[in-house]
Amino acid sequence: MISRIARISSLILALAVVSGASAYLTLTLLIRQEETVVVPDLIGKDVVYVLQSLTDLGLNTKVGGAEYSPAIPANHVIFQDPKPGDEIKIDRDIRIVISRGPQSVPMPNLKGVSISQAGIILAEKGLAAGSHSNTFSLSSRKDEIIAHTPVPGQMVSRGSRVDLLVSSGPRPREYKMPELYGRTLGETLLLFESMKLRLGTVEPVSRANLPLDSVVSQTPPSGHPVTEGYRVEVAVNRRFSEAGSESVDLSGAFLFRYRTADGFLKRRIRLLFSGFGGTADLFDGFLEPGGEIWHLIPQRPNASFLLYEDEQPVFSASSAEWERTFEIVPRSTFHAQGIEE
Repeated sequence: MISRIARISSLILALAVVSGASAYLTLTLLIRQEETVVVPDLIGKDVVYVLQSLTDLGLNTKVGGAEYSPAIPANHVIFQDPKPGDEIKIDRDIRIVISRGPQSVPMPNLKGVSISQAGIILAEKGLAAGSHSNTFSLSSRKDEIIAHTPVPGQMVSRGSRVDLLVSSGPRPREYKMPELYGRTLGETLLLFESMKLRLGTVEPVSRANLPLDSVVSQTPPSGHPVTEGYRVEVAVNRRFSEAGSESVDLSGAFLFRYRTADGFLKRRIRLLFSGFGGTADLFDGFLEPGGEIWHLIPQRPNASFLLYEDEQPVFSASSAEWERTFEIVPRSTFHAQGIEE
């Protein structure tokens, strides 16, 4: 009985040993059969190249952070784990650290660059615009950088602020205020166009011994220094009725049409009318590219109007000229037609 039990126990033990050995051999063969790859050298390589290379090898990329490096350019690998040459199985992770580039960068040369473009360049270098001052310049266009601190080529830390000296364009031309006495308002407007002066308030006055619609006084006076863009006030001789108001003839009107040029940006249009004892904006607003305005302009002697586009005078006309049609090509179209009541 005892010997039978011993035989059975020996058989069970032998089966267990055989089963264990078979399992060990099977696992060993399976592990050996799993594919392995050699880890490539990724140091100094561009991050896009690294991602593509590891994907082709069946490995996973794990970004472990970014650090400044004086030797390795930004967006290139400065560290990897496992190290190059190690043999690992596919579908394993490779941890990399990416370079932010050097902590100090050479100051770019911004001279001659527009202030908007300078902001883009500074942001790309990890720098920021500091304070900026403006000055007139004959050699630099408006809003161009004349100089900056730090100077070009100087090593500066990322995050530093750069102070800019910006051009305001050429200094406005200075004139001696001309004598306007006796000129018609239309002549005055044309003179202002040539000198780039602005017409301010027009005060109606009555002078029986002077021609109608002629300037009788001005501010500033003749000989006073003025610059381009200066606003000039004038008083103009008008006809008044017995009741004390200016005589107005509304027997007709002119239909005014103006069309802006095609393009991408809106334009500010201002239609300034002088008559009835003063000046008034008939239209002051923005038009889309290719947009039009239509406006009735009262017909009366000694009246005039002036058209501005983006603060620049485009056209002026007096009442004597309203009987014909004007075309301004290709910039825009002006059209005036008489309309009788």
